[in-house]
Amino acid sequence: MPTYPKVKSVTALPNLKLRVTFVSGKVKIYNCAPLITEDAFRPLKDEAFFKNVRVDAAGYGISWNDYVDLSESELWVNGTAVSDIAAHIDERHV
Repeated sequence: MPTYPKVKSVTALPNLKLRVTFVSGKVKIYNCAPLITEDAFRPLKDEAFFKNVRVDAAGYGISWNDYVDLSESELWVNGTAVSDIAAHIDERHV
């Protein structure tokens, strides 16, 4: 069974995207837009709610509340890698 790096930090970006930094130092952009068609993720449409994302205890994922969350494996596998140079570019252009 594969293991995935834990999440170090998460930042909400425009257009339902997240900038996720893993303890390995790798940075990925995760697009939440496809999720909002599912009932469980509809609250993400609310911008204030979306911006309230946080890293779960011990870094095993991220969450917005007790019901809306994503695992580190989902973020790692389905996130788009950001190069070290691009990680320093203004995130509004993501």
